[in-house]
Amino acid sequence: MNEADRLKTPGARAWDERYDKDSFHYGVEPNDFLRANTSRIKPGGRILCLAEGEGRNAIHLAKQGFRVTAVDQSGVGLRKLSDWASRDGLDIETILCDLSEYDPGVGQWDAVVSIWCHLPTELRRMVHERVKHALVPGGMVILEAYHPRQLEFKTGGPPIPELMMTLSILKSEFDGLDFEVMEEMVREVQEGEGHFGQSAVVRMLGRKSG
Repeated sequence: MNEADRLKTPGARAWDERYDKDSFHYGVEPNDFLRANTSRIKPGGRILCLAEGEGRNAIHLAKQGFRVTAVDQSGVGLRKLSDWASRDGLDIETILCDLSEYDPGVGQWDAVVSIWCHLPTELRRMVHERVKHALVPGGMVILEAYHPRQLEFKTGGPPIPELMMTLSILKSEFDGLDFEVMEEMVREVQEGEGHFGQSAVVRMLGRKSG
């Protein structure tokens, strides 16, 4: 093991191992909820994708003309994203960083995309608080996550309910945003081998006033 690998967190090593293959673990198509709401983002705006992994959502957004930055703790995932972007002639900034250490700034982003970004409770609260401050006036958060009921379906997501989200959690942690979409549902999710079948999810689109 080289020095760089030795310094990786266990979580980063686990994601590197998951992504270290020719195929894309969550497929190559963007998340359905993101795709359905992409047109709500300011044209040409700056978008931050949290826990972006191998890049399917970032690629989709860059193809629509947005300026995209992707953050993830997996160097393997981000290398696959960068190679994909290069093949398609896209310019996407990648940042290799654990979200506990990442500062998104203040008033920087027209949208922050959080798709299946499941974090321990205290870290999640901190990240969501930072995200609120990081939005420009009129900027939005587009989020989909697994609901604790997902443990009944076992079709993807973490095996720990504390890493999942509910409407009450999102309403509390994104207090101050105007909620344009806020819903819990069971829906069919087909995203590569990682997400497959009926799934219990929570979805939110929140906009910063101004």
